[in-house]
Amino acid sequence: MLEETEPEWLSEEVKTGTTIIGIEYDGGVVLGSDSRVSAGATVVNRVMNKLSPLHDKIYCALSGSAADAQTIAEIVNYQLDVHSMEIGEDPQVRSAATLVKNISYKYKEELSAHLIVAGWDRRDGGQVFATLNGLLTRQPFAVGGSGSSYIYGFVDAEYHRGMNKEECQQFVVNTLSLAMNRDGSSGGVAYIVTIDEHSTEEKVVLGNDLPTFFDQ
Repeated sequence: MLEETEPEWLSEEVKTGTTIIGIEYDGGVVLGSDSRVSAGATVVNRVMNKLSPLHDKIYCALSGSAADAQTIAEIVNYQLDVHSMEIGEDPQVRSAATLVKNISYKYKEELSAHLIVAGWDRRDGGQVFATLNGLLTRQPFAVGGSGSSYIYGFVDAEYHRGMNKEECQQFVVNTLSLAMNRDGSSGGVAYIVTIDEHSTEEKVVLGNDLPTFFDQ
């Protein structure tokens, strides 16, 4: 009697994809993401906001498993609220990034998520931190997700120190547009959040309003 075998798709790892980016400027940060949530070749959500608030002036951009990344963000959001009440002031961006790093490292075998943490605090101003399986590093800009492999050359060529707020916002929009055009797992609309001492501004750029390039 022939043994019954399971279909290959039951044992295959489900591939996810996204594009996230964060960049510092003098006085603040800009954080951006696409909105497509995919499971293999299936798009399960076209307009998910992958920019999750951790505190009033601290956000994170989510990539990897949507459930895992959202869980980390919710846990850190709760812990930062408690920490803020204990110290009697707003938490530092590095504190938020360290909490993300600790959870990512502790559960690195169970969770599949990569978060970019960005925000503003009174001590160090605008900051962007990359976190991955215990890594914690501050960068002038950081990209992540499956779409990032398509735009490394673009960001390396276009980024320069001293960019102002408007230049950083356009840099983020251009980067997301290019990644969404080339990466089948990235798409939808572009979510942008700009954080500085005075405000936290959220913005959505619809697909029809994204910039186009010569090969589009």
